[in-house]
Amino acid sequence: MKKDYIESGKIVGTHGVRGGLRVQPWCDSPEFLCQFKKLFLKNLDGYSSVKVKMSKPHGNVVIMELEGVNNMDDAEALRGKVLFIERKALKLEEGQYLISDLMEIEVFDADSGKPLGKISDVSKTGANDVWHIMSNGKEYLIPVIDDVVISVDIDANKIVIRPLKGIFED
Repeated sequence: MKKDYIESGKIVGTHGVRGGLRVQPWCDSPEFLCQFKKLFLKNLDGYSSVKVKMSKPHGNVVIMELEGVNNMDDAEALRGKVLFIERKALKLEEGQYLISDLMEIEVFDADSGKPLGKISDVSKTGANDVWHIMSNGKEYLIPVIDDVVISVDIDANKIVIRPLKGIFED
């Protein structure tokens, strides 16, 4: 099931004395997180929005200032909190998927129609992603390349692949 709010990063520390935050992005890049002017924090009643006053990449983190966070004490109180992006604010291109949407999707063999398992994790290797498929307690690694991935239908909870020879042969 698609979530309305997507985990996008974690506040890992403060930056300066005026309430700046250091955010570890859980996105493809720090630049991706910096494009959002409104993020969300989870609370007991659901999600509350926070306005981003400033954000900029700084190495592998994002330096961010949020409205209402004006000093180091305010910033320190947010350490460890997870920031969320609202799904409707995302603009994904054709063939792009959120990792959270891929989790637990059923994977099927393109030729036999046989169920192969469910996606349990995604690794980023540089050249291409690798899907971890769990089936009967075993993990299989599937490269996410055009020769292997035939179709992805998040709404139908179904992925069809043509696995490389030998991957599912035990």
